[in-house]
Amino acid sequence: VQLQASGGGLVPPGGSLRLSCQVSSSMVSDYVIAWFRQAPGKEREAVYCIRSDGHITTYQDSEKARFTISRDNAKSTVYLQMTDLKPEDTALYYCAADLVCMKNPVLYDYWGQGTQVTVSS
Repeated sequence: VQLQASGGGLVPPGGSLRLSCQVSSSMVSDYVIAWFRQAPGKEREAVYCIRSDGHITTYQDSEKARFTISRDNAKSTVYLQMTDLKPEDTALYYCAADLVCMKNPVLYDYWGQGTQVTVSS
């Protein structure tokens, strides 16, 4: 399974971004896809995880009002829509795949390369 994360960039506070995670696998529907982020000097933390049936696990309750995860199995792509971005959202955002949703990043077998999100005026 190969994952390609994209969509990051530099945005001002209050801006929006949509991250994409393209999954290269003929068995994409067998995997859950999770979004993680890692800010400078901090540990990697789980944000959301979505199953192939659309069930979502939220790991950051404080982001629920601003971040949305969605999945298009036909396009083998998972999205993270981020709105009202804040400077503290600045981080390298990764997508990961495995068979079940888990909070601990160490347990995921497959990772994308990460896409940088910088929120600054």
